[in-house]
Amino acid sequence: MQRKTTITLDVVLDENQTPEQMKWSAPDGGVDQQEMDAFFFSSWNKKQQESARIDLWTKEMPVDQMQVFVHQTLVGIRASYLKATDDTQMAEAMQQFCDFFASERNLKAVKKGN
Repeated sequence: MQRKTTITLDVVLDENQTPEQMKWSAPDGGVDQQEMDAFFFSSWNKKQQESARIDLWTKEMPVDQMQVFVHQTLVGIRASYLKATDDTQMAEAMQQFCDFFASERNLKAVKKGN
């Protein structure tokens, strides 16, 4: 049986169209107006054979937290790629880059809650 669900994003913009506040909801997942400071969304159009992206972050998003967010996103993409393709050689190369990124940005020193 087919079923439809909804995920919503609410973005408050300032006079320069820069996000000031963002929240998301996914009622089927028990998420209701959860605050967020950054959001990356990618979709695939098989007919056009290209991706589309929406990348948003609030103007108050600290650089160190953006670095952690990007790193965690890259780690997640690596895991998704491996699961979808079983290409362990490329997944290992991606992991090496993720490790390099974390080391170069000293991400182990970034404390949660900053």
